[in-house]
Amino acid sequence: MDSSKYSVGYFPVEKKYNKWVEKDHIEKPPVWCSVDMRDGNQSLIIPMSLEEKLDYYQTLLKVGFKEIEVGFPAASETEYEFLRTLIDNNMIPEDVTVQVLTQCREHIIRRTFEACKGAPSAIIHFYNSVSVAQREQVFRKSKEEIKKIAVDGAKLVKQLAQEYEGNFRFEYSPESFTGTEPEYALEVCNAVLDILEPSADNNVIINLPVTVEMSLPHVYASQVEYMCENLKYREHVTVSLHPHNDRGTGVADAELALLAGADRVEGTLFGNGERTGNVDIITLAMNMYSHGVNPGLDFTDMPAIVEKYEKCTRMHVYERSPYAGSLVFAAFSGSHQDAIAKGMKYRDEKALHNWSVPYIPIDPHDISRTYDADVIRVNSQSGKGGIGYLLEQTYGYSLPPKMREHLSYLCKDISDKEHRELKVSEVLDIFKKNYFLHDSHITISDIHFFRTENAIKTQIVFNEDGKDTLIQATGNGSLDAVSNALKKYTGSEYELLEYTEHSMQEQGSGSVAAAYIGIQDKNGVMHWGAGTDTDIIHASANALLSAYNTMK
Repeated sequence: MDSSKYSVGYFPVEKKYNKWVEKDHIEKPPVWCSVDMRDGNQSLIIPMSLEEKLDYYQTLLKVGFKEIEVGFPAASETEYEFLRTLIDNNMIPEDVTVQVLTQCREHIIRRTFEACKGAPSAIIHFYNSVSVAQREQVFRKSKEEIKKIAVDGAKLVKQLAQEYEGNFRFEYSPESFTGTEPEYALEVCNAVLDILEPSADNNVIINLPVTVEMSLPHVYASQVEYMCENLKYREHVTVSLHPHNDRGTGVADAELALLAGADRVEGTLFGNGERTGNVDIITLAMNMYSHGVNPGLDFTDMPAIVEKYEKCTRMHVYERSPYAGSLVFAAFSGSHQDAIAKGMKYRDEKALHNWSVPYIPIDPHDISRTYDADVIRVNSQSGKGGIGYLLEQTYGYSLPPKMREHLSYLCKDISDKEHRELKVSEVLDIFKKNYFLHDSHITISDIHFFRTENAIKTQIVFNEDGKDTLIQATGNGSLDAVSNALKKYTGSEYELLEYTEHSMQEQGSGSVAAAYIGIQDKNGVMHWGAGTDTDIIHASANALLSAYNTMK
């Protein structure tokens, strides 16, 4: 690897253009423009069909985009037909503006206006490349010649907007802005603005694309601030961003540039786009949401958006993609699971509104994700806290801490040996298989209690292989009396060390009780049992028999 062939190819601005540094958060959302149908679509291995584009377009409307770049209508018949379908079938809502892209070439601009004829609201987005590399290597033209391309394009779109039926706005992009001398990019943009004459009734968009990421995000932010402070007609100009992700910092580019004064962002859902993609609008918007800023886009049904995206684009949303990935809320680590479980419990106890659960930056419920299936995941790295939390949240079983630890080892052992993740239903199966009473040769046929002056007396009938035996015993409570009767009947030695109980779900006028028993044998080994019943005494007795059976 020879790094000497690379040098800085961008142009920093003066250090005074760094007032964005003083801001620590984005206070309001930008104007959002989806370019999924154009920039995203052109980067697909198999571009979307007309039917798929119509389907995807409906999703973008549902999410809440008010500006949607629907295509490059002069590029293909499908692109042209899609735009005509939207216009001819009145599929553009009153508060939505469609956007189309065109190069600064006369025949392409004319074809674009032909496609847009009759549009209730459309942005004509025209562009030409202005960077040093493009000027020298592709066009081999001077700065004046390149500027003339932009100015001639502006004159033509302004002229055709008067000739064609429709409601048109204008957007100009100095393509490859990040590889252009800032003062030259400003010169070209101002020349275009002089032609378009922005006003209160004629807002013009100047888009500053990160066509290729070339610098650290703070350099781009200062370039944007320089443009914002020096563009003509600034009060009637919307400064737009179009970051790509070549250096993996497209979101950071957009966030810092918004602090620097930009008003608008063009991007795609999940960052689809040429090469490494466009800025991911979902990540950008949800980052704002996590800071208490309503982004103005609706991602409450994130799984449905993922499904639609994957169906229409044939792309895959990476499992670790922020907010939308299937594993982004998942905790496999035992310590993480324990902290999350305790955080959830603390939140419930305090009835908190503000979200502050460890390891989980936003409430998964906000985007239709669930705690059981999406947050706590069980594999060989999982811990007692997470597994116990899953059982409690999903099925209502609240195990004592030492029993949770015992169960966690059983689960992790299976996951480790089978090299796979366990579903929460499998955790329940393991719990019931190992702690509930199954096919015991000793059962309880009948049980009665009597209170004496200082104790509780029980008469209990044990059934073993069809034979009933009546045993009487006393204890300092009902469970202690049953335990003493069992010891007397079996001749076993153990110490009852753990006992907890709680009510579960309501069933009619009563409720189901769950009981958990831990007994220690003469060798100091703990054995666990669980039981449920509408009668807490029967639930406890079943739990005791189950623990005894594991001891034998």
